[in-house]
Amino acid sequence: MKYRIGELANKCNVNKETIRYYEKKSLIKETSRTDSGYRMYSEETVKRIGFIKRMQKLGFSLSEIDKLLGVIDKDEVRCADMYNFVSQKIDEVQQRIEDLKRIENMLNKLKERCPNEEELYECPIIESLIDY
Repeated sequence: MKYRIGELANKCNVNKETIRYYEKKSLIKETSRTDSGYRMYSEETVKRIGFIKRMQKLGFSLSEIDKLLGVIDKDEVRCADMYNFVSQKIDEVQQRIEDLKRIENMLNKLKERCPNEEELYECPIIESLIDY
């Protein structure tokens, strides 16, 4: 099935400008046009945009998604490239988890300083942050 840009945008739950941006950044392939100038997109494009949106929800940047798509589009060393990409991403995620744990610990320590009296004018949490 073929879709015009508006139909594709609706099907993928994105706006037309997103599709044009993805084309400009080569995340999706430029498509053929009808004699009257309409772009016509395939079901493959629907799947590709779905992949891009899922990866974004998982926290991947468009730059990382572009790299992933490059790996997917290459046939020769696809597995080795994907393994390296995933290994690097695991390291980044583990670092983020450690950072988030540090933030959680800091917030818990700040919370412990609070007497939980909402009527107090001076907030120990704010004072701790100012003095920090």
